[in-house]
Amino acid sequence: MVRTCSRRVRNNQAVDAGSRRHVGNHVQLPQFQIRRNLQEQGRAEIARRAFRHEESKKAIADLRNVIRGVHPAVLTERGLDPALSAIAARSPVPVTVDVDPAIVNRRFDPTIEAVAYFVVAEALTNVARHAQASQASVRVRLVGADRLLVVVQDDGAGGAAPAPGSGLAGLTDRVAAVDGTLTVASPAGSGTTVTLELPCAS
Repeated sequence: MVRTCSRRVRNNQAVDAGSRRHVGNHVQLPQFQIRRNLQEQGRAEIARRAFRHEESKKAIADLRNVIRGVHPAVLTERGLDPALSAIAARSPVPVTVDVDPAIVNRRFDPTIEAVAYFVVAEALTNVARHAQASQASVRVRLVGADRLLVVVQDDGAGGAAPAPGSGLAGLTDRVAAVDGTLTVASPAGSGTTVTLELPCAS
């Protein structure tokens, strides 16, 4: 009888201990889950940052490939002012080009020159195709000591909105890749103004 009671006591103690371990596991599980979730979130954030970094590098690499490839010889050999004048001369809409005399003969980083060239080319293409304009202008100015300002303006119908995948929308990534900004203002009936600002520190 004594042995039976002792066995029952030991069995009950074992059951209680097992129950405590079972409860403890349930208490610890949320903490483990939280740690695992935080680790997964950390890995996801690292992956997102790496993706953005790679996309930025790809945009710059794509642009540099363009520079080495299809850009006109006049841009390489003579610089931005003659290259923009050449674009204007080919436009079916009359275009005036006004470059700050202080920078007419100045050369900028080839990537910056290429960005400016292709934005102006795309903007004037849109003027010819869609703006119903009688004239357009390209103004290039130096803002402070280290910012290049390029403004393309027309007197057309306005109401333009760069659609995803369009030329100007596609150039936005490349402008951002060199720390520049590109904006389009196009109120209905008041023409369109494309404003490009790029770093140009020596």
